[in-house]
Amino acid sequence: MSCRNQLECPILSTIAMISDKWKVVIIYKLKGGTMRFNELMRALQGVTQKVLTSQLRQLEEDGLVSRKIYAEVPPRVEYSLTPLGESLTPVLEQLEQWAKEHSDELLNARVKAIQKVSGEKTEKTETVEI
Repeated sequence: MSCRNQLECPILSTIAMISDKWKVVIIYKLKGGTMRFNELMRALQGVTQKVLTSQLRQLEEDGLVSRKIYAEVPPRVEYSLTPLGESLTPVLEQLEQWAKEHSDELLNARVKAIQKVSGEKTEKTETVEI
């Protein structure tokens, strides 16, 4: 497939839309059903409130997540996948299955790459010391 720019290429624009660090994980967590903001914060250990808020807004703008605000004190906000967001879940499930099947290969490749880089640094350090 030949594309002149990202907007003309569906796969590139889709990957750009969901490629931020937390977006795929948010979608994956919401596939289990509606969640409140603090539930998502707890489920996504390591994400800041600012980042989660930003990522949820972007997903909402892209039509993948819906936000429902309840007129209560304090206000209650719930997030869920839209039908468009739900249509991504089979793709994520396939990706999860692929990752499970190839996790050993991926880990071994990562370890070899780290060892190679570490070995190159060690060799350079030894060369400099001589």
